[in-house]
Formats: sequence, structure tokens, C-alpha cells
Amino acid sequence: MNLLDVNWLAVVLGALAGFVVGGLWYGPIMGKSWMVAVGKTEEDLQSGSPAKLYGLTFLLALLASWTLAHTFASYAKDLSVIVKVLTAFGVALGFILPALWTNYLFQGAKKPLYWIDGGYWLLFYLAMGLVHAFMG
Repeated sequence: MNLLDVNWLAVVLGALAGFVVGGLWYGPIMGKSWMVAVGKTEEDLQSGSPAKLYGLTFLLALLASWTLAHTFASYAKDLSVIVKVLTAFGVALGFILPALWTNYLFQGAKKPLYWIDGGYWLLFYLAMGLVHAFMG
């Protein structure tokens, strides 16, 4: 299998789904709680380049989506929709959360940040997994 032999529409839509989840999660759903947990204000968030921040964030979402697409195309073509969705969720639960929370332990992050960011990554991969499961 060629590394580029994936459903590119699913890759882009999967990344977009995760990006939308982030906008909702860190906006109206958990935005204020997240700002308290990281010690930021609205003014702090206004500084910097939004184009650079969101552009790089979307590129990283594309990388995650492509990796999931490649994994499914290479190893999991014949899996059911539910198994693909659970696999994507499992990636977040088994890989992303332990790595994230290990960093937070050493950084001394506030406990709510663990749950806010952890919840985001679970939803991000769930959304992305749904896209890949139904389009793959």
C-alpha cells in the first residue's frame, strides 16, 4: 500500500470535524473553564496571530486524520463502522490521554485541565473516527 493511497476527502473532512469539535469545546462549552485552568484571559487569547495558530492547528489535525485513514486503509479495511469508531476513540484513550496527562503531571497542571483537554481529544478522535468509518 502506498502511503498516499487514502481517501483524501475523508482526511480533510475528518480533520475539519475535529477542528469544529475544538471550536465548540474550547468556545461555548468549556472555554471559560479552560481559561481558568490555564490561567489565561480573553486579552491573552487575542494576542498573537490567529491565522498562524489556527493554520498550524488544522495542519496537525490533517496529520492525525491522515494517520487514522492510513491505518484503516492498511490494516482495517474490513472492519465494521462501530469497530473503526471505537478504534479511533481507543487511540485517544490509549495513546493521546496518557501522553498528555504525563506532561501535565510533570508541569503541575491544574486537575480540571486534565479533564477539559482529555475530553476534547476523546471527542476529536470520535468525530474523526466517525468520518473515516462512514467514508472509508
